[in-house]
Amino acid sequence: QVQLVESGGGLVQAGGSLRLSCAASGRTFSSYAMGWFRQAPGKEREFVASINRSGGITRSADSVKGRFSISRDNAKNTVYLQMNSLKPEDTAVYYCAADLTITAVTTPHQATYWGQGTQVTVSS
Repeated sequence: QVQLVESGGGLVQAGGSLRLSCAASGRTFSSYAMGWFRQAPGKEREFVASINRSGGITRSADSVKGRFSISRDNAKNTVYLQMNSLKPEDTAVYYCAADLTITAVTTPHQATYWGQGTQVTVSS
């Protein structure tokens, strides 16, 4: 079992940057595929980016390609989401997610574990 705690959210102007972190408990973090998702008010939770266990394979949603990047540090039990060139439409609660059994977490249904979320607000 793993517990996930996100941090790094906040209020930023359009065009700015933020880096989200997701710290995981436990000694088997490197066994988990990790992903970032977001949910805006009134909308469904959507995929943002994923990373495999070793960190060598990443995927991202078309809406964030070229602006967001996901990475992980298995020695620190942490996964990151670097967000650049932020837009007002990126405003949402951002969640990290983990699963032990699959290679990539790209849909909400695939994730077994979730963090509590961190709010990102981008002003125009």
